[in-house]
Amino acid sequence: MNTPVTYQDMLAVTRPRLFSPAMWTALLAACLVLALLPLLNLIFEPGHTLHIPAHTIALLGKFMCYALAALALDLVWGYAGILSLGHGIFFALGGYAHGMYLVRVTAASQDQAMPGFMGFLGWSDYPWFWWGTGHFLWAMVLVVLVPGVLAFVFGYFAFRSRIKGVYFSIITQALTFAAMLLFFRNETGLGGTNGFNDFRRILGFDLTAAGTRAALFWVTLAVLFATLIASRALVQSKYGRVLTAVRDAESRVRFLGYEPLGFKLFVWTLSAIICGIAGALYVPQVGIINPSEMSPANSIEMVIWVATGGRGTLIGPIIGAGAVNGLKTWFTSAMPEYWLYALGALFVLVTIFLPQGIVGLVRKLLARRKGAAHD
Repeated sequence: MNTPVTYQDMLAVTRPRLFSPAMWTALLAACLVLALLPLLNLIFEPGHTLHIPAHTIALLGKFMCYALAALALDLVWGYAGILSLGHGIFFALGGYAHGMYLVRVTAASQDQAMPGFMGFLGWSDYPWFWWGTGHFLWAMVLVVLVPGVLAFVFGYFAFRSRIKGVYFSIITQALTFAAMLLFFRNETGLGGTNGFNDFRRILGFDLTAAGTRAALFWVTLAVLFATLIASRALVQSKYGRVLTAVRDAESRVRFLGYEPLGFKLFVWTLSAIICGIAGALYVPQVGIINPSEMSPANSIEMVIWVATGGRGTLIGPIIGAGAVNGLKTWFTSAMPEYWLYALGALFVLVTIFLPQGIVGLVRKLLARRKGAAHD
């Protein structure tokens, strides 16, 4: 006969030790090294042995934005069991919200009343949803508000209807695909196929200047580190343990008298907001945002980052995003026609041989080494 599980029993589940002292040391060392790289670009002239090229700084900044998006996805997939195949929409919406500000500032710096693509369409005024986007603070509010509201409304109806599993994944993929088709249309007032590009200034600073690039790099690193620490605190809290219980036995949690809707909806909305912030940090460093960022393939790549690094580990998705995108950078320059095959093979191999990802493999090797030392 099964023993009844109480709420206290559920909270008494052993907390996973996410970060060991060695992991903390490695994490802080990695952050310190990354923080020093832009300084090497600023201090040393091109051609010097220690000089870091500007394109390398921009590439690493892009990788950190991807890592932030992967961390956001890990919160819902790794700890709530919600597999989203549409997180690209939140990433892109955050990018578009920031891009609207950058476009207006660039147009103003060139003494243009409106962006070039609107003039080409013969528009004489901005659409209503562009209101206030010339102000940086309002643009940052939109970065949080737009993906957050969309995620809340979508999540409320989906979780209230108890849609989960593969059905939820398919719906999220359909959502981002529909949004991509909408944003491709010129009449939406968001740049159509080309999206937003050719950004020049941010908060009065030249975006092409090395100092501005370095500042964006440091801000991205700080946001990634702070989000990692906050996420760790969240999943280690009572809320995080209840969320994990919802993932593992939702019907039993509901039987105990707790409605999973609120737990799932909160982490789903929070994940969308983090993903939107990642998109907002991505745009000024890459210099472009267009509807292709919403393609289902991009959202699937996010899943591969998390799976490769290690789902439900927080640090794993960051490692996975860096490793996969580093591999992608090499493949697309050396053998671009084989990248999709390599990506598919990577996902299959990780699923079969590394179900717990890179972090899981490292933990297994360390445990084996520790066991051998005791013997």
